[in-house]
Amino acid sequence: MRQNTQNRLLCFLKEELSLPSDSIGLALRHLEQDPGPLPIVLWQYGLITLEQLNKIYDWLETS
Repeated sequence: MRQNTQNRLLCFLKEELSLPSDSIGLALRHLEQDPGPLPIVLWQYGLITLEQLNKIYDWLETS
């Protein structure tokens, strides 16, 4: 994921989904050790719901 897209995704997570910065930070730290898609990591750790995961992928398709 390009840096600009990732920055916009992080803003989307905070502003649209009201995800706490701590939750996002936890997922980002996990990605440093085991790279993968950020939305999936958030979902695997129970930080977002399946509905929120779908919203993220819908947003990514249109951004």
